[in-house]
Amino acid sequence: MLVSTTPYLPGYRLTETKGHVFGLVVRSRGLAGNVAAGLRSLVGGEIHEYTELLEDTRRQALDRMIENATLMGANAVVSMRFDSSEIGSSMSEIVAYGTAVVVVEDASAGRPVIE
Repeated sequence: MLVSTTPYLPGYRLTETKGHVFGLVVRSRGLAGNVAAGLRSLVGGEIHEYTELLEDTRRQALDRMIENATLMGANAVVSMRFDSSEIGSSMSEIVAYGTAVVVVEDASAGRPVIE
């Protein structure tokens, strides 16, 4: 599955738009993680417990979006974005969303040269 934050894919031609697609995850840090993060916040710096939680949650949201796009019959997602928000004081919501499309390789479009 090709996933791009741009509305196009160089070297591919969009043949069909399947529609809006998303993957949603809501997560809460456990009590031990919240205590460890709270103690770390007293001295400042990166709070690794939350960084790891959000990285894992973004990956899961992206995986769910790709699964949903596949179920729609798409082979790519364009204009992909992440959004996040808090629910209450202990939960985070992450959503990956974009447009599910069908693309085919387009030899006439050429691929960009990366040096």
